[in-house]
Amino acid sequence: MSFERYKYVVVGSGFFGAVIAERIASELGEPVLMLEKREHTGGNCHSVDHAETGIHYHRYGTHIFHTHNQEVWDYINKFTEFNGYHHQVLTTYQNKVYQMPINLETINSFYNLNLKPFEVSTFIEAEVHKSGINSPGNFEEKAISMVGRALYEAFIKGYTAKQWGCDPSQLPATLLQRLPFRTNYDENYFFDPWQGIPRQGYSAIFDKLLASPKIQVELNTDFFSVKHKLAQDACIVYTGPLDKLFDYSHGQLEWRSLSFEEEVMGVQDFQGTSVMNYAEESIPYTRIHEPRHLHPEKDYAKDQTLTIKEYSHSGNSEDPYYPVGGKKNKAILKKYKVEVSGQENLFVGGRLGDYKYYDMDQTIAAALRTYEQIRELA
Repeated sequence: MSFERYKYVVVGSGFFGAVIAERIASELGEPVLMLEKREHTGGNCHSVDHAETGIHYHRYGTHIFHTHNQEVWDYINKFTEFNGYHHQVLTTYQNKVYQMPINLETINSFYNLNLKPFEVSTFIEAEVHKSGINSPGNFEEKAISMVGRALYEAFIKGYTAKQWGCDPSQLPATLLQRLPFRTNYDENYFFDPWQGIPRQGYSAIFDKLLASPKIQVELNTDFFSVKHKLAQDACIVYTGPLDKLFDYSHGQLEWRSLSFEEEVMGVQDFQGTSVMNYAEESIPYTRIHEPRHLHPEKDYAKDQTLTIKEYSHSGNSEDPYYPVGGKKNKAILKKYKVEVSGQENLFVGGRLGDYKYYDMDQTIAAALRTYEQIRELA
């Protein structure tokens, strides 16, 4: 096919790219070429029916949609209906199950106490005081300064070491911004007013986002292999790894990656929840997913269930999941952002493009903002 005729080219079909492509096609009425190196659309949000059990699952780890952004909620509901699922996470430590994030039930169960909500702060302050940490300078010290050493070593230290592949004392304290802590019995992982799982799965959303005949999706197509075929003045929306876009000229950004191990169990319910964390470093996987719990509205088989063990390991720009961050990567990222600012008709975004952890709603919000910039230049 002729790539040169496209004024708009979107690289990557995750939420950032798909939303922008949908907006350009439906609102501007312009043809869009979408290049996707995988065999499917949707990026890491891709979901399918499991061949053996029929259970719908997320191929790249459990994705819970949640948002407090009215604009995002109104937009995404044009393409799907949500089932109202509210996420709860449990963690196993020394063969005992606890609530996560750490809440009053976790504290009372761990310490064998019966604290009341108004007593928690004083108790935790005393635990923190024992550590002698007054000015936390890294992840470990920050965590201990929040919950005390005992809770940290039980529920945070081992899991974090597995997740990031290093001792938590080597990680920046800023990673703690994603760690909730409760002084009551609230078991909800998110507090956003709108939460749920798409009833027909995530892949169905992308099918609708990209349904316009004006959007040409090319799967199994690497942007870097075909970019010489694109029109020189094409507007490019790039959602891949930022360092790769500039051929690693300022160095490689560090990523963490994931791998998954599926297993069918001959029981209806293996763990009673969609996600079970494993806190101890001696257990090689970080968590087990059981996706049947994401769709309580579906009638799945009662004699088997699908479980998926998740492993974290070092990654690169060929298989990136989570940006590692830190001072070294921040300095490299700054140089690449200067490169982007000097390019005409180039828009970079998404988790990989921005080298930043985004939830799905944040990605959609960013895509809608970026589209407005593109529309102004149209």
